[in-house]
Amino acid sequence: MPTSQQKATPRRHQRSTIACETCRNRKVRCSLNITGVPCIGCAQDNTQCVVDPKRQERLRRNRTSKVQHLHTPSNNALPGVSRATRPQNISSPASDYPRETINRYETDLISRRQTPLLLNDAESEEQYGLEIAAAALGQPRRAGGVPFYSGAGTGPTSALEICLSDQSLSKHFLVPSSPAVHLAEEDKKYLESKGVFTMPGPATCDSLLRAYFHHVHPIMPILEPDVILEHHRTGRLPENNVLIFWCIFFVASNFIPPQVYEQEGYGSRKEMKAAMYARANCMYNHGGKMDKIILLQASLLMAFWHSEADEHTQPWYWMGIAISFCQMLGLHRDPDLSTYNSSITDRQRHLWRRLWWSCFSRDRWLSLTLGRPLRINLHDCDTPKPSVDDFLSDVVGLSPQMTSYLPENLEVLASHWVKYLEISAILGDVISMHYQASKPRPSLKNVNDMEIKISQCTVPEQDDPSLSRVAIFGIYHLQLHYHALAGSFYRPFITTLPKDLDPVDKEGWTHRMRLKADAAASHTNTVVEAMAQDGLLEFSGPMTPPLLVPAMQTNLLNCKIGNSLSKRLRFNKLSMCMMVMEELQKTYTVASIYRAIFAKAIQLLFPENTETTLPGYPDAGADHNLTDTSRLEETGDVMGTAEIGAINAPVYNDISADAFVDLLMDEASIFNFWDTWTRT
Repeated sequence: MPTSQQKATPRRHQRSTIACETCRNRKVRCSLNITGVPCIGCAQDNTQCVVDPKRQERLRRNRTSKVQHLHTPSNNALPGVSRATRPQNISSPASDYPRETINRYETDLISRRQTPLLLNDAESEEQYGLEIAAAALGQPRRAGGVPFYSGAGTGPTSALEICLSDQSLSKHFLVPSSPAVHLAEEDKKYLESKGVFTMPGPATCDSLLRAYFHHVHPIMPILEPDVILEHHRTGRLPENNVLIFWCIFFVASNFIPPQVYEQEGYGSRKEMKAAMYARANCMYNHGGKMDKIILLQASLLMAFWHSEADEHTQPWYWMGIAISFCQMLGLHRDPDLSTYNSSITDRQRHLWRRLWWSCFSRDRWLSLTLGRPLRINLHDCDTPKPSVDDFLSDVVGLSPQMTSYLPENLEVLASHWVKYLEISAILGDVISMHYQASKPRPSLKNVNDMEIKISQCTVPEQDDPSLSRVAIFGIYHLQLHYHALAGSFYRPFITTLPKDLDPVDKEGWTHRMRLKADAAASHTNTVVEAMAQDGLLEFSGPMTPPLLVPAMQTNLLNCKIGNSLSKRLRFNKLSMCMMVMEELQKTYTVASIYRAIFAKAIQLLFPENTETTLPGYPDAGADHNLTDTSRLEETGDVMGTAEIGAINAPVYNDISADAFVDLLMDEASIFNFWDTWTRT
């Protein structure tokens, strides 16, 4: 039990007597005891870290003592240090090892993202807190370069606002970056063994970069073209950022001609894409400390990855990471909400808007495609919607050499992207109306308001022959998004009635909703056919196959109703989409997944059909399933047995009936037409 005298004696914090000249002059804490030369302050300021020779010898002895203490058995449970992070030849006290072993281990500790000692150093942590407070108050001690978002309401800097009742602090500001961190040698060797530092040939790099800016950037402008192209011009693109380098090439590999991937030794686009994704993923996980904006951009690009059939939700994983980075950085909030924030440059504003709204739009379409809940609530966000100027801000003043990497009609493509964001916002409202777990039934007013919103969101028509092929494809792709939105809105109302609908109006309501869903499906077929006839299917991206699904659902549903001719027409529309999916599956795994599911649905609709027998289409009141060949001739279907055999090919054989039914019955999924299927 402590005595009263002991209680009265406060414990003094022992101040370090070892500091560099700069920290001594500033009268601030120095990290020499922890990091050695240079200290954190000098490293961040890029100034020379000068230490008195006498103190330098004392520093050497202290740091050696710390490393020896770290290796004693009593410190095996030090937070942040696992056995896996230690060199395998270190298993006894440091005095038993050669000096170079200790030095190497000590260097490795310092070169990690953050050393365990540094993580537990209260002085360094307080220093970081003071940097945040100073930047929040608009009085940064040093120039900052890393975006920091303090959060709304109850964030860490809210304590400062208590003392400033007449003033509101900005939630977005820049804090100084951490000292440069170098990869440990074993990490470099691991990355090298995985091919991360083995670059494609110059011609391949050129083709991939051109493909990226022609086909990916127009629909997701998350990179800065002038920066990327300048690094490419000077040959410093991999050197500048290996992670973004592989992410660009992984996504762009969807659009290159066969001779490019064959030149690199790959047998298909899928094979090349898988290899480049593996390198990007390896660099993401083992590449050391990276800027959060870069990690956000990489996550968005890696969300285009679809692997084998049992991993088709991979985009959902990467989008979750991207959205988390956005919210960590505060990109969902307007930095100029109260007053103009002079610490944020216009260039950053343009990029941040594009990044946030790209995350927003992908969240909406992946939610529809995969049957997952919306991650982003617009009520929590106030970042202004991007404009065409935001899209074009990074390409102004590019040289003709750099401009050649960009598609023609870039202003037109920029306007398409802005319209795509508008469609995505409406889609979020549709998902909230139909597919939330605890959704109330909408009223007639809710439905009418949504119809007006959809009808007012007009999309351009393809009536300008002077446009480039990429721009024409952009129009078709925008139309596919619009018709997918309309189909997703109208089809559930075939069986779901507004809560205040008069029962006598039920039949008329159902008929009207069916016609509108059918019109959206027919428009989708028209657009897809035009794309095929114009030879533009090769421009399709990984987001294209899911856009056909709402139309395919409606056409499949209509194969159950109506007369023989109507059923055959609907089946022919469905089969056309299946043929397009067959073409797209050469590049995209997701197309194979959808094609397999719908092939199984066709088999369920015609259970007596075999792979070589064309299903019949009976007249009203006739037996539903027909397999007799004479009866098939009577139907006069335009498809032959070879075509239906291709549709029913073993592409679906690996999918169990139980898994398929689970997909259909998922109440939040794009495949949610089981109720409609059984009630019509």
